[in-house]
Amino acid sequence: MVTESYTTLNATARVHTYLATLATRLAHERLTATAKNQGDLVSAAPEVLFVCVHNAGRSQMAAALLAHRAQGTVTVRSAGSAPAETINPAVVTAMDEIGLDLTEEFPKPLTYESVEAADVVITMGCGDACPVFPGKRYLDWHLDDPAGQPLKTVRVIRDDIDTRVQQLLTELVGGKETTQ
Repeated sequence: MVTESYTTLNATARVHTYLATLATRLAHERLTATAKNQGDLVSAAPEVLFVCVHNAGRSQMAAALLAHRAQGTVTVRSAGSAPAETINPAVVTAMDEIGLDLTEEFPKPLTYESVEAADVVITMGCGDACPVFPGKRYLDWHLDDPAGQPLKTVRVIRDDIDTRVQQLLTELVGGKETTQ
């Protein structure tokens, strides 16, 4: 799993300095998802997977916002059907403005195990690329892509995602949100 994760990330990486660390993190996510899928890991927390094409904008913002607001009551992942090399710098800036740090995040590939482990899969412009498993809730959020957009526009997209995340959190855990 580590070797496969390394190979997958290496295919799109421009900078290889931290590739081994990122591959280890991706392999950990995949192994955790596999353990859940096989029944070896049981969690009462619902799991949400956010998917966009590059995993460099919308899905990264949604994952960070939900993780922040849910405070551990929801397991959150993000992925891309064609991951970019890096997260969009305007997205990093827009999230930093509200106190959420994306500098440790990286675009991750969409994997079968992450989709299968999710209770809710939310696509953002790449629904056709996402495998469909029975028993999962699939949503498609129609959102503008922040790629190439000015920071002002990225902020609007961020705020739209935040509104949707808050609504989703209320549906998932009954309004137990504790953070603004």
